[in-house]
Amino acid sequence: MSSWSEERRLNLAAEAEQRRKTDDAREERRIRTQEAADKRRRDERIRDRDEKRTEKAQKRREGAQRRQARAAKREKTLTPGNVYRRGTLLLVALSAAASLPAQILHFMAISWMLFPIGPAVEGAAWVMAAGVAYADERKLAAWVRWVLRVLSMSAAGFAANINYQYGQSLAGSGLTASEAQAAGIGLAAVTLGGPLFFEVRQWVLTLSASTATPKQQAEDKARRRHRKDREKAFKDVAKRQRELLLAAPFGTLSPEEAFDRAWLDVKGAPRGITADVIADRIDAERDVAAVLAVTEYAEEKLAVELLLADIFGPDRGDGGPSGATGGKPSGGPRGGAPEGRTALGGKGKRRVSSKAASEAGRPLAEADLEAVRKLAGALGGTHRLSARNVREAVGCRNQYALRLRDAVRAENHEESK
Repeated sequence: MSSWSEERRLNLAAEAEQRRKTDDAREERRIRTQEAADKRRRDERIRDRDEKRTEKAQKRREGAQRRQARAAKREKTLTPGNVYRRGTLLLVALSAAASLPAQILHFMAISWMLFPIGPAVEGAAWVMAAGVAYADERKLAAWVRWVLRVLSMSAAGFAANINYQYGQSLAGSGLTASEAQAAGIGLAAVTLGGPLFFEVRQWVLTLSASTATPKQQAEDKARRRHRKDREKAFKDVAKRQRELLLAAPFGTLSPEEAFDRAWLDVKGAPRGITADVIADRIDAERDVAAVLAVTEYAEEKLAVELLLADIFGPDRGDGGPSGATGGKPSGGPRGGAPEGRTALGGKGKRRVSSKAASEAGRPLAEADLEAVRKLAGALGGTHRLSARNVREAVGCRNQYALRLRDAVRAENHEESK
């Protein structure tokens, strides 16, 4: 009995634990679901707020763009040129609207059959004024424009006279004499003013279209100055250029091509080159060649110095003997050579004999010949040997140097055979 009760108690406890776990799981699911729903609602609110902000920003940008477009359009519309052109047309339309009815009423008072006369007279003035604008556009002769202007103003003057008479006739219809006169003067003024305003407008437009920008004006001025200076500096070439332009068919030869041909005809060379220029160039090339020769000699001198340093060693000096380490002269195959000679004796850095006869009869020392052979090898051949570089290499007088050079060249010639 007790075992059953214990088992029953355990079962109930297990069921209670299971119900508790189930309730906890259900509550946890409910909480998660609620949190997810809350998060979704928050995200939606944030997204809606962002969309509203984006829409407001877009509306602000569109509004700013519309305002900028209106301002640009207003600025473009209200430029002095547009105001003048459109304002003149408005004045012309108002003058026509004021003068044409008076024309019609004047002739209608005489007979209804005369109705077309008013529009015809008024229209003649406007058609002739438009003809002036067309003549300006087509670049017709000036006399055509002046004929059209005279016809336009004549028609306008006739219409103004009629309107003045019509205004005067209003004195008996409820207007005083002064008022009727003012009406007649006003009608005559607007009748003449319309075509006159239109003509002035056309003048201004034509002049403004033909006026170049400041940059173009400066360029045209510089071009004219250049042409005058060139004709002044090269009168003979400019004269020949004019002859070529006149001789060629119209439009087949440009001024620059004509100037090139004229320069070639007169100066005998392409443009910008004359006989003096060629002579100066030749002189300059000679000067450059001389400088290059000096530079080449300097290179040869450097080669001689290097050769001497290789032959005689670094201990040679202005007072020391060549090929010796002491201050005493050495004998050897250079016998007959003066004491204390140096590598640059030909430059005054050695003591030489004052007797040319002994130098002429002096035999060629083998050591000197060997030095000249080495010098020729350093310079790149015997053809580059000269009396000067041989004299500096050996340290001898000019006559002896010439003999050494010729001897080495003869040896090289024999070897080449």
